[in-house]
Amino acid sequence: MPPVITYSPAVTLVPTYECFNACTYCNFRVNPGQDTWLTLDQARQRLTTLRRLSPQVTEILLLSGEVHPHSPRRADWVAHLQQLAQLAWDWGFWPHTNCGPLSELEMGQLGAVNASMGLMLEQLRPDLAVHRHAPSKDPSLRLAQLEQAGSLGIPFTTGLLLGIGESPADWEPTLTAIAQAHHRWGHIQEVILQPYRRGAAQRSHLPDFPLPQLPSVVRLARRILPAEITLQIPPNLVQYPQILLDCLAAGAGDLGGIGPKDEVNPDYPYPQVAQLTALLAVQGYTLQPRLPIYPKWLHFKGISPQFCPDPVPKDKNLV
Repeated sequence: MPPVITYSPAVTLVPTYECFNACTYCNFRVNPGQDTWLTLDQARQRLTTLRRLSPQVTEILLLSGEVHPHSPRRADWVAHLQQLAQLAWDWGFWPHTNCGPLSELEMGQLGAVNASMGLMLEQLRPDLAVHRHAPSKDPSLRLAQLEQAGSLGIPFTTGLLLGIGESPADWEPTLTAIAQAHHRWGHIQEVILQPYRRGAAQRSHLPDFPLPQLPSVVRLARRILPAEITLQIPPNLVQYPQILLDCLAAGAGDLGGIGPKDEVNPDYPYPQVAQLTALLAVQGYTLQPRLPIYPKWLHFKGISPQFCPDPVPKDKNLV
């Protein structure tokens, strides 16, 4: 049987772009108070259209800027994320939320209404200039989130952002920390290896991550991380087909969510699924859609049956 490479047919909803962090590489955020939150009615209209016109979509990625932990709007923001996740379920989609560090209570609230959740660890280096004005990018805080998700039994995605001022020697300790969290809890489904790419809206003057190095990072991650953790490569950030294929040969097995727009990297559109299918087929790979929750978690006690629509994508031959 040919090797299977997976991806998630996904659409991103952004509850708000406002964020109290100011990472210099960000193409996503606006200043707090300068954004109008996505309303439930607006979300419902989008989901209605998706259900009618895009039956292949299974995942709704709720990707939010971060409201400050001490903001008077924080509780409303978490409640809004809960409502949006429940709305996604109601329309037959599987929600996955990535919204920054949360308290244990907040993560428990959102974990109850999400198929899975995520938070990029990025790098363990606490002194990166790109994070100087980003309090929630404190590595110890983000590591604690991995532990907290594990203790709550939440299927989780994390990853490295490569080329943000760290050195190659920093990758191993970051990957090791992820592996150790997984050994304790067994909850990490996938690790994203995301190369930094310059965007039009950011303030950073960093050079792009050298993509020819990416397969070696995959090999390092595959050596350090447990075999049950899938390695993910975002195909829109790897414009050279041979490098993408080399990453798969080195041990990557997933292409992440593929949809109309990458909100984090809007200058880099996703390739068409048909294009990726043809590219992979030349090397004997089969591209297959997946859910944002991996099979081992489908019947996990923390996922209530009332939150589970049909887990099988209606169209198995997605193009």
